[in-house]
Amino acid sequence: MTRDAVAALRAGRVVILPTDTVYGLCALPEHEDVLYELKGRDRSKPVALLGADLDALAAAVPGLDRGVLERYLPGPYTLVVGEPPVGVRVPDLPPSAAEVVGAVGVVAATSANLAGGPDPRRIEDIPEEIRGACGAIVDAGELPGVPSTVIDLTGAEPRILRQGAGTPPE
Repeated sequence: MTRDAVAALRAGRVVILPTDTVYGLCALPEHEDVLYELKGRDRSKPVALLGADLDALAAAVPGLDRGVLERYLPGPYTLVVGEPPVGVRVPDLPPSAAEVVGAVGVVAATSANLAGGPDPRRIEDIPEEIRGACGAIVDAGELPGVPSTVIDLTGAEPRILRQGAGTPPE
């Protein structure tokens, strides 16, 4: 299963992976356009870069303040950092998903639903048109179903853009 997902990603295909919050649609960053098309997502809403660990994320996004990231990650948070701003995550991945993401470094990721649709906690919650278009699906059973909390760290003070899973550190 994980070998198929890694091969699909490397071939430019989208895969469905479990995270610590909801199921996500993932592609290699150079193929992120397919995530917008498949989901019907507004291109003004960026997707996040998801790393298996902080080292992978730091290698993919030079200039990240590792001290700031370590305060929140790994965990159920998407952090908006940098200039231009980029969303980054290091979730507590289920082992099967950690193996996939670890093999490719980082992936571009968004929730595996149609734009504005309910967040998928089970594979069956993902619309058939999305499942059918994916190169691989990694099923880890039922997930919490609450998306990540999005925290903007680009200003002087952290600002919560979307309250979701987890309670951010003070």
